[in-house]
Amino acid sequence: MNDLSMTRASAARSARAAGYCATVFVRALALVVLVPVLMYSAVLCLVGVGLLILPHELRLLRRLADGERDRLGRWAAESTPPAGPHARRRLMAVLSDPATGRDLRWAAAMTVAGTALGLIGAALFLFPAAVVVLVGLWWLFPADDPIRLILNVPIDSWGSAVYAGVPQFLLSVLLALFGPPLLARLAASVSRWLLAPSAAAVLAERVSTLDRTRTGAIDAHGNELRRIERDLHDGTQARLVSLAMHLGLAERTLSADPAAVGPLLARAREGAEEAMAELRDVLRSVYPPILADRGLAGAVSAVVARCPVPATVELGELGQPGGPRGLGDVPAQVEVAVYFAITEALTNVAKHAHADSVSVTLARADGTLRAEITDDGRGGAVEGGGTGLRGMRQRIEAVDGVLRVQSRPGGPTVITVECPCGS
Repeated sequence: MNDLSMTRASAARSARAAGYCATVFVRALALVVLVPVLMYSAVLCLVGVGLLILPHELRLLRRLADGERDRLGRWAAESTPPAGPHARRRLMAVLSDPATGRDLRWAAAMTVAGTALGLIGAALFLFPAAVVVLVGLWWLFPADDPIRLILNVPIDSWGSAVYAGVPQFLLSVLLALFGPPLLARLAASVSRWLLAPSAAAVLAERVSTLDRTRTGAIDAHGNELRRIERDLHDGTQARLVSLAMHLGLAERTLSADPAAVGPLLARAREGAEEAMAELRDVLRSVYPPILADRGLAGAVSAVVARCPVPATVELGELGQPGGPRGLGDVPAQVEVAVYFAITEALTNVAKHAHADSVSVTLARADGTLRAEITDDGRGGAVEGGGTGLRGMRQRIEAVDGVLRVQSRPGGPTVITVECPCGS
C-alpha cells in the first residue's frame, strides 16, 4: 500500500511537471512570435510609428513574464517578485524600468530553451501511451521495414511485440515519471535566474518594505498611546476624581454627622476598586499578564476558552503536557503581536462573522511562529471595514511579520499570521 501511494505521488508529480512543461512550451511559442515583433517595432521607432505600438507590446511581455513569475511560485515553491506597475505609463518609463531588461532577456532565452525543454518534458509524459499505440499497430508497417523503438528491435509479429514492447514500455514509464520533473525544474531554474531581480533591487525593495512597516508601526504606536490616554482620562481619572470628592465630603461630614460618613466611605471604596479594575484593564492591554504567567500557548488557550463562538485550538508540541510553558527565545513583542492578533480575530468572529465554529492553530517551525484562525462564517472581511484588520496588519508588520486574509463572500475566512522568532 505504501509503494502504491508513492507511485501515485510520483505520477501526480510527473503530471504537474508535464503540465508546467506544456505551459512553458506554449509560452515559448508565443515568445517566438513576440520577440521578432518587438525587434521590428524597435526599428519602427526611428520613424515614429514604433513609439505608439512598442509600449503596448512591452506591456504584453510584462504580463507574460509576470505570469511566469507567478507560475514559478506555484511550481517551485519559490516566488519571484513581480515587476512594479510604474513601468506601464510611458515608453521611457518602460525602458528605464530594470524589470524590462530582465523580461527581454527572459524572452530571448526562452524562445530556444523554453521551446526545447517544454516540448521534451510534455512529450516524455505521453511517451508510454505512444509506445503502446505504436507497438499495437506494428502490422501497419511494411514487412521489409518494421517498426523499431528504443531498443532498436524490429517488431514484425505479436510475439516480438510482447518481447520487445514490454521492456520498452517499462523504460518509457520510467522516463515519464522522472523526465518531466527534471526538465520542469531545469526550465524553472532558467526562468528564475533570468527573471530574478538583482541584489540592489532586492535591497531597495527591502528598504521600501521596512520604511512602510516602520511608518505603520509608528502609526500603530500612536494610536495605542491615544487609546491608553483616552481610557485613563475617561475611565480611571474619572473614578479617582469621584473618589476624591467622596473622601472630601466624608472629611467635612465627620465632625457634624459621624453616622453619615460610613456610606460615603463605602462609595469611596467602591470607586477605588472600580478605578483599580479599569487600571488593570489598561495595563493588560499594554502587556497581558497572562503571557508572563502562562506563556503564549496558555494565553491563547485561555482566549479560545472565553470565545462566545464554539472554538477549538491546536497547539501541537507547544501544548503537550510537561512541555515548556512559553516559547523560550521568542521576543516578547512577537508574543504580544501574535496574542493580540488572535484575540482581535476571535473578537471579529464573535461580532461580525455569524460563524458556527472557529479553529485556532499555533505552531513554530523553521524559525517562524505561525498562527491560523479559520471560521465558517459569512466571509467578506476587508481592511478598513471596521474589523480591525488594518491595526492587526500594522502590529504584525511592526515585528517583521506577515498577515494574510482569505475571506471570500460566503466564507470561510482564514487569517494567517507568520512572524520570525529565531531558531
